Amino acid sequence: MSGQRGRRPRRQVYVREVLWYRVRPEPVLLVVCRDPAGRGKDDFLVSTDTCLSGAELVSRFAGRWCIEETFKNTKQLLGGQEPQTFKRQGPERAAALSLWLHSLVWLWYLRQDQRRRTFLLWPWYPHKAVPSFADALSCLRGMLWRERIKVMFGKRFVHDKNFEFLIEALAAVA
Repeated sequence: MSGQRGRRPRRQVYVREVLWYRVRPEPVLLVVCRDPAGRGKDDFLVSTDTCLSGAELVSRFAGRWCIEETFKNTKQLLGGQEPQTFKRQGPERAAALSLWLHSLVWLWYLRQDQRRRTFLLWPWYPHKAVPSFADALSCLRGMLWRERIKVMFGKRFVHDKNFEFLIEALAAVA
């Protein structure tokens, strides 16, 4: 089974061919995926490909997670949901530009030195293992703002601990 959020979780999988008359006259594959510890919600997956094993189907659905995350982040964090152009190919171009920008932010973040790749650990998520796109975007904002403010106010003001705290806090919520 492929990883989920940087981890390989253990799951109990129940597989059964069922008839769902309102959807399709042929049998479909029903897979119930359960967390053995009982902490996570059960997932119910349905496929028309009845030759798949339960593990293969769960792996395909888990592999789709990163694609869905990309679309969500592009829409919500980069404004790809609200293009300012509605003529001809404008919306398609705006979507392509948002996806390109998403890739560019990740590329910038991953090419940073380990010390500069920061992400916040919130009190409600202390075991966070990998950064999110919001973390990468926040890190980029902080770096750009620091550089711009250095030029405006000089070095003496920039090294103040309160200034660093302010930049980190604003970059995380902007």
